[in-house]
Amino acid sequence: MSFSSASSHGFVRVAACMEPVVLADPHANAEAVIARLGQLDQEGVALACFPELGLTGYSLDDLFASTRLLTAAEEALVAVAEATRDLAIAAVVGLPLRHRDALYNCAALVAAGTVHLLAVKRDLPNYREFYEPRNFASGRSLPADAMWRSGDHEARMTTLGVCDLPALGVSVGIEICEDLWGPMPLHADLTRAGAHIVVNPSSSPVTVGRAQRRRDLVKAASLHGECAYVYAAAGAGESSTDLAWDGQTLVYERGELLAEGPRFSPDAVATIADINVTSLRQARRENTTFTAQAGQLGATVQRVGVPAPTHLPRIPEGEIANPTIRRFPFVPNDAAHRDHDCYETFNIQVYGLTRRLAAIGGSKPVIGVSGGLDSTHALLVAARAMDLSDRPRSDILAYTLPGFATSEGTKSNAYRLADALGVTMREIDIRPSATRMLADMGHPAGSGEPVYDVTFENVQAGLRTDYLFRLANQQGGIVVGTGDLSELALGWCTYGVGDHMSHYTVNCGVPKTLIQHVIRWVCERGEFGSEASAVLDDILAQEISPELVPGRDLQSTEDTIGPYELHDFFLFYHLRGYRPGDIAFLAWATWRDSDLGEWPDGLSARHTYTLAEIVAWLRVFLTRFAQAQFKRTCVPNGPKVSPAGALSPRGDWRMPADVSASADLADLAEAVAAIPDLDER
Repeated sequence: MSFSSASSHGFVRVAACMEPVVLADPHANAEAVIARLGQLDQEGVALACFPELGLTGYSLDDLFASTRLLTAAEEALVAVAEATRDLAIAAVVGLPLRHRDALYNCAALVAAGTVHLLAVKRDLPNYREFYEPRNFASGRSLPADAMWRSGDHEARMTTLGVCDLPALGVSVGIEICEDLWGPMPLHADLTRAGAHIVVNPSSSPVTVGRAQRRRDLVKAASLHGECAYVYAAAGAGESSTDLAWDGQTLVYERGELLAEGPRFSPDAVATIADINVTSLRQARRENTTFTAQAGQLGATVQRVGVPAPTHLPRIPEGEIANPTIRRFPFVPNDAAHRDHDCYETFNIQVYGLTRRLAAIGGSKPVIGVSGGLDSTHALLVAARAMDLSDRPRSDILAYTLPGFATSEGTKSNAYRLADALGVTMREIDIRPSATRMLADMGHPAGSGEPVYDVTFENVQAGLRTDYLFRLANQQGGIVVGTGDLSELALGWCTYGVGDHMSHYTVNCGVPKTLIQHVIRWVCERGEFGSEASAVLDDILAQEISPELVPGRDLQSTEDTIGPYELHDFFLFYHLRGYRPGDIAFLAWATWRDSDLGEWPDGLSARHTYTLAEIVAWLRVFLTRFAQAQFKRTCVPNGPKVSPAGALSPRGDWRMPADVSASADLADLAEAVAAIPDLDER
């Protein structure tokens, strides 16, 4: 597999299908399914799901007593199975099957020319428009050794079966329609038994509101099971005597909708999505409750191995069917979802600071305010904490501590914001103290020489923090830290008595890209009035800079360490244990073209990055992340915000401080080794 195919990076392409059914004509329906499988195989689909009883039609009522129909259905199943012999695709098709003297509602998984498993519907609805027990027996009555045989084909019949597809690194479970709707749904057992993907061939005639209930159930199932869920309901061709059918098709992955097809279509529907199996596996490893329950089913599960096909399914180069890999993984694209996340982020931070101040006993927040993003956000959090504590905002002691490169623009914004919020603002010029320290050290800058090295920068950062701590002592306060999650990941902070340290840090769980959106959310809602919103707009428009090195040009943080939007992307997947080569692919698939996928509203610029740029900055990220661990082993207290994780050694992230990035860098190099002239791209 090549680097540019998603199949090389843990993705499996699936399809939820609705073929217009020809009632009571299994051979015609089999021909349609076979034709569709040939097309899907060409598109790299590895697994397709068709509706419940799709080889006969669901709405046949007493025609299910027809021996001709049942025999033809088995013949159709064999034809579909044999049609997969030279295909890479596996398929789940529904049909009625006899066993001894009973008739069962079944779904067959076929692949590589044979039938591998026959899932039997366990829960038969017998209410309102459903009368399945009139024609079918429940899978609960199925003998434990039940087998289906037809010529050279035979397969296990079971209500609880999992098919392992080792060539794809994925396992598949099947629950049929009502097995999802009951109080004890089958997918709970299927996922505990190891199914990464649950498919549901369904009938489900449509009534007002039912489509949304299906979405809710499938979403919940994929969340509970840490799985992907492929749902295909009956549609065109089913009888309209008393009911209607909308052919709804859905694919969810861990609670997120990947794809939904058109409803009420008179034509065939194939809803394609790419499942990130790496993500599913990682989520299950992290969820120890899930893994603790996984081994409790014992011998009740029927497991079937599916041999590798003649060729592996391959997602076309550079393609991902569903644009769910967000450019900003910490920031939802959907406006309503994003506003909700901003509300929760802000209030989590406010609650953390409010609680800490109450526990200490009325201390005053002491904050160094530069007019930049992070200190602005920390000041907003402190202001709301004062409101909730019924304390005046003037209890906040904000200090601007201009150094050798502080611009009038940022300093002015700091004053404007402090005035708009009603906090106490004071200024201490650190240049005399910094010059004295540099001179005492014998540093050339102490005597006026333009030597602007890391010592020159850190003397300023250290003095600012030193002043804040001593001011907190003097004023009966605590230093509120302003550094964010992205800076902790990259080690972009001055260790010890520098911006690394505080008494309590409110931004430590919030990445830079999310801070920008939370400030914008505060601004747009007018949380602190129109005057504050006007200042916040100006702050959001500024270049991110430490303002430590004097000169004609602004010192750009991102020119030095790389774009925060890429580093936050890398961080999100690195914390989940993704291989560096896979992270590079995901970033390339997402960022290479600004016209692909969705963007959050409100961004002033839409950037693109070449693969060479992504690889170069990923090397920087991996190196800095490993080297900065010693700083993260002693970070101050602060609230976790994102479910993606935080970097506190007391909570989410523990690693030795002397681990090298060399193995990760080697993995990245191996992943892109076959790409010619990468460094010149």
